[in-house]
Amino acid sequence: MRLLNRTYDELAAGDSAELARLITPDDLFVFAASSGNYSPQHLPNGDLDGDGRPEQVAPGMFVASLISGVLGSLLPGPGTRLCHQVLNFQTMAQAGDDLVCRVTVREKRPAGRVVLDVQVTRKADSAVILTGEAEVEAPRKKFDRDGVEVPGLLVQRHRHFEALIARARPLAALPTAVVCPDDENSLGGALLAMRESIITPILMGNAAAIRAAASALGADLSGIEVIDVAGDDAAVAAAACALVHQGRAAAVMKGHLHTDDLLRPMVDRTAGLRIGRRFTHIFVMDVPGQPEPVMVTDAAINIAPDLQTKVDICQNAIDLALSLGMEPRVGVLSAVETVNPEIQSSIDAALLSKMAERGQIRGGMVDGPLAMDNAVSLAAARTKGLTGGVAGRANILVVPGIDAGNMLAKQLTFVAHGESAGLVLGAKVPVILNSRSDSAMSRLASCAVAALHHAAGKGR
Repeated sequence: MRLLNRTYDELAAGDSAELARLITPDDLFVFAASSGNYSPQHLPNGDLDGDGRPEQVAPGMFVASLISGVLGSLLPGPGTRLCHQVLNFQTMAQAGDDLVCRVTVREKRPAGRVVLDVQVTRKADSAVILTGEAEVEAPRKKFDRDGVEVPGLLVQRHRHFEALIARARPLAALPTAVVCPDDENSLGGALLAMRESIITPILMGNAAAIRAAASALGADLSGIEVIDVAGDDAAVAAAACALVHQGRAAAVMKGHLHTDDLLRPMVDRTAGLRIGRRFTHIFVMDVPGQPEPVMVTDAAINIAPDLQTKVDICQNAIDLALSLGMEPRVGVLSAVETVNPEIQSSIDAALLSKMAERGQIRGGMVDGPLAMDNAVSLAAARTKGLTGGVAGRANILVVPGIDAGNMLAKQLTFVAHGESAGLVLGAKVPVILNSRSDSAMSRLASCAVAALHHAAGKGR
């Protein structure tokens, strides 16, 4: 960015400059954090008047800050010192408004002082948001420099999960068999989803241990079905499968047990929940700064999947994306973006792409092999000459194996500050798979994703 000022001697009455700025919802969060103004009317998700619709009103001083942008960067520019300011607010601005701030020199005064007229208008209808004047001490020294940069800001807001949860709330609560919820984390996640009307939990396992966990939480289990199941954790998971077959449960949720103990009874060919495809795990991730959710698969079940397993991994992920209202764009990851006979993942990726072209994988676009940068960055994809609808825009990332998937998902969580919802697909019903370290948002989002997928399946 180049910054060039106008010194006092260079200024004349009538000189002007303007700056255009679109107000985004994230701007409101940033201003609230920096100013301490947390009034609900100034937050993207706030509702001051209780009508169910966020007002998203830009604070007056946020609008006024655009004047500072013009004075400090354009006219007079770097070296300007604000001495006096008068502001007259005419109407309000909101998130989504495209504003123009215009500053015009009115007169020059002694001692380097300059008086400027200021005005902020809305582009859409030319409405005047504010008028006023600013008196500044103009710079005396010339400034002309390229390469002035400031760090970008990333708002850690999980708006995609918020939207999915909001979509799930009006649905009928999903009857969910919760397996071994005998610790505070797993029981608390199930009860949270119940309070949000997303699931109706059926608590299964050692009843005494479940009630002890409820006591530790200070939770009342009145009105919630608790089924006492004798035996080990796998026996409880088998009982949950039976509940599904009876039509009493439409989802299964992992509690305080090992994933292997949960899934082993489910893959039983007679009493389990197999429907033909391989069980595959999907992380649905809400990563700040990304325009939509990102799916990572398989990061928890299939250790070194062969080609047929990867077909099921792709198809399960596409089906889930469609359930969430997404346009599935599957990037099959490898270390390279060209087929290398020495790298099996690149061969598998090319075959999966061709299988999608021939209709063996349906419902979404599949492209590969793609290196990670070429999958998610349009700039990187263009540099490599990659075209099509997936390269640079992938929202489903199919990894070569469980180690790569696990690392990628945890990097997105702990480095990129993402939240994850975990789901196992390929079974008769969605299986909600949370870990002990998951946040309340992750647990709630996992239930919401399961509910939306179930609702979409009922209509197929």
